[in-house]
Amino acid sequence: MEQGRKRGELRIYLGAAPGVGKTYAMLNEAHRRAGRGTDVVAGFIEDHGRAKTAALLDGLEVLPRAEKSHRGVALTEFDVDGLLARRPEVAVVDELAHTNAPGSRNEKRWQDVEELLDAGITVLSTVNVQHLDSLNDVVETITGVRQRETVPDDVVRRAGQVELVDITPQALRRRMAHGNVYPAERVDAALGNYFRTGNLTALRELALLWLADQVDVALRRYRAEEQITATWETRERVVVAVTGGPESETLIRRARRIAARAGAELQVVHVLRGDGLSGTSPRALGRAREVADAVGASFHTVVGDDVPEALLEFARAADATQLVLGTSRRSRWARIFDEGIGSTTVQESGPVDVHMVTHDEAGTRRLLKNLARNPLSATRQAWGWMLAVVLPSLVTVLATTWADVAVSTDVVGYFLATTVVALVGGMAPSIAAALLAGGLFNFFLTEPRYSLMVTDPENVVTLVGMVLVGVLVAFTVDRAARLAEQAARAGTEAALLTSYARTVLTHPAPLARLLEKVAENFGLTSVALLERVDDSWRVAASTGGDPCRRPDESDVDIEVTEDAHLSLRRAGKRPLPAADRVVLEGAAGQALLALRQQRMADGAREAQRRADATQLRTALLSAVGHDLRTPLASIKASVSSLRAPDLQLSPDDTGELLAGVEESADRLTQLVDNLLDSSRLATGAVTPRLHPVGYDEVVARALAGLDGRHHIDLDISERLPRVMADPGLIERVVANVVQNALKYGRPDEGRIRVGASAHASRVELRVVDHGPGLPAGADEDAFAPFERLGEHGERGDAGPGGVGLGLSVAQGFVDAMRGTIRAEDTPGGGLTIVVSLPAADRQGD
Repeated sequence: MEQGRKRGELRIYLGAAPGVGKTYAMLNEAHRRAGRGTDVVAGFIEDHGRAKTAALLDGLEVLPRAEKSHRGVALTEFDVDGLLARRPEVAVVDELAHTNAPGSRNEKRWQDVEELLDAGITVLSTVNVQHLDSLNDVVETITGVRQRETVPDDVVRRAGQVELVDITPQALRRRMAHGNVYPAERVDAALGNYFRTGNLTALRELALLWLADQVDVALRRYRAEEQITATWETRERVVVAVTGGPESETLIRRARRIAARAGAELQVVHVLRGDGLSGTSPRALGRAREVADAVGASFHTVVGDDVPEALLEFARAADATQLVLGTSRRSRWARIFDEGIGSTTVQESGPVDVHMVTHDEAGTRRLLKNLARNPLSATRQAWGWMLAVVLPSLVTVLATTWADVAVSTDVVGYFLATTVVALVGGMAPSIAAALLAGGLFNFFLTEPRYSLMVTDPENVVTLVGMVLVGVLVAFTVDRAARLAEQAARAGTEAALLTSYARTVLTHPAPLARLLEKVAENFGLTSVALLERVDDSWRVAASTGGDPCRRPDESDVDIEVTEDAHLSLRRAGKRPLPAADRVVLEGAAGQALLALRQQRMADGAREAQRRADATQLRTALLSAVGHDLRTPLASIKASVSSLRAPDLQLSPDDTGELLAGVEESADRLTQLVDNLLDSSRLATGAVTPRLHPVGYDEVVARALAGLDGRHHIDLDISERLPRVMADPGLIERVVANVVQNALKYGRPDEGRIRVGASAHASRVELRVVDHGPGLPAGADEDAFAPFERLGEHGERGDAGPGGVGLGLSVAQGFVDAMRGTIRAEDTPGGGLTIVVSLPAADRQGD
């Protein structure tokens, strides 16, 4: 869009089916705007032969259509360039989802419309509900017809206005029967297929629901912009709050019935404490999520330490009209000190109706369960029970021994004993210690002594105080122990899940290592990731002996998806703790992710291998085809001349032709040798036999195979250390490198020079030419097969072979001999190839 120009507005007329009157309504709006003096142009209108629609074009400026030709067929299409050049205030463009003719500016008409909007032109357009991307598959299920032309939902959602053009199915069928939609010969088929009453009713409902959702989104946007927090009861919505406890399923199903009676949307919300210690296991929350999915509700998690406030904020943000809560699980005594979440929520709910649902976990049963479960270790509990007997008894002995000690001091001793027992043993030992201390105090230290009768009211207060102190301290210890237990478990789970995620992201073989870790962490004999393929199970990956072949063979089965399970075998058939299952479910998900990543990587490698093979094959055919034809053509021409009976050749001419045949044959031999060497290197068939050899001997033999027309300067001392190399391979390396230099070096600017020098434990051979050299950054590419990188696209070709394999073969041979080869720029211009091999006299060091 041009800088500073305001984007045009899009107005869409949405219909449930063809023939409802979208184009008719759009053209009426165009006439209304034109009547007000607005510059309106009909960019593209499809009247489908409907007379009433065509009549509305009278009085409007109609843009001529662009002519296209595709495979000899003349087509007409929307002329977006012409409309941009005309630049009206308003453009009328029919059928937003239309696919443009081949060769058009854009593939889709909605893309044309986007250009018009960017240019500041307001656009009126039409679309049917079956053309929306998100509903395409639903429409196919209803009508049995797959719509090929679609438009992204976001394009329609961004429209400034979406107007629904709606008529009843019966009215549309009458309109069709009267010939107002399709020609007479198509009416019967249309009414009996796509335009059946049931189809039209379903499409109409889809259009209404889709538009209602967009209206709802617009309403929420408006409320957010205007900072309106009050509930507007424009649509029934029910929110149910769950803790993840055993009552959650009951609450969700009860809320589903409430929502169904009101025709309302249902949302499930769980408030997570800010410290992460909600006291709810992930498995329990997972079960609540499954139930929510089963009843068609959405599941949400919000974070907040003030649960009533967090619930009400969520409900108001969702514009909920009803909130469903479970009755408090607190006992009646606990509700004296804290009314609980439900009561606070009711008081602050305002216009949101709150339903309190009873369940089996309410009241004192929850308290009894908590009392029965002591989170402290068995050792601490044993010490607690022992101290519950010993400490009150010890205080009694001391009090009776020193009779002159005040009674208040004895009471303090009993309080201290009760507190110590509470800190060590928890709730039950503390209550027992308090009762025992009260009994001993009353029996031995209060009047009448040696009687359980209590006559002094102060003693009653003392006894009650002992019990209360024991209960309160024990409750604090119990709660701290539970939170510590949850924190430790959460920390362990987080550490294990983090380790699994790190393994998937960083390990070279993530799936195998992940399964090994799971087996180690949980003491499993085998772990197997199973996949269902064609109604049968197969082991995708496993660790340990005798892995499961089917989920029903396992001791523990974790379902990741319907077709993927993590199956475990445990030593001794020990049961799996519920807390362990939570981590294993996370590990199972990571295992499936690792399997998919592994397959994607394998697929990518295979695709790369095929691409490389295709590229190599193409390069080989191109290079070999050219370089085979050239010497073969020369041989054929020379032989044809020699065999021609009417051609009288002198001995010199005959010798020259035979020399040409021999030279071309040498080129073919060199080409075949390089191809064979390249193939041997690719298959790993090159096994060098390393012996001490001298560079002076190797270079002499390599240069002996060249003709005498070339002049090469040698600078190799006989006193240089010998190198560890395969004599045959190093000779081929030198020959290929020198031939490459001869082909591209420029004798008029400097001769080819071959020199050698020792550096520490290695000896380097340098072949220097003064040719065009290599392009910047192409040093490594010079050794790639079939590469020609010079000024004319030929540098890197190895002399007579000519297919760009010479330097590649040289590098392969040098690598096999544990040496290196590199390319450097020659000072003043040109290329220097450096071959470095280990010195023989240092090899044994």
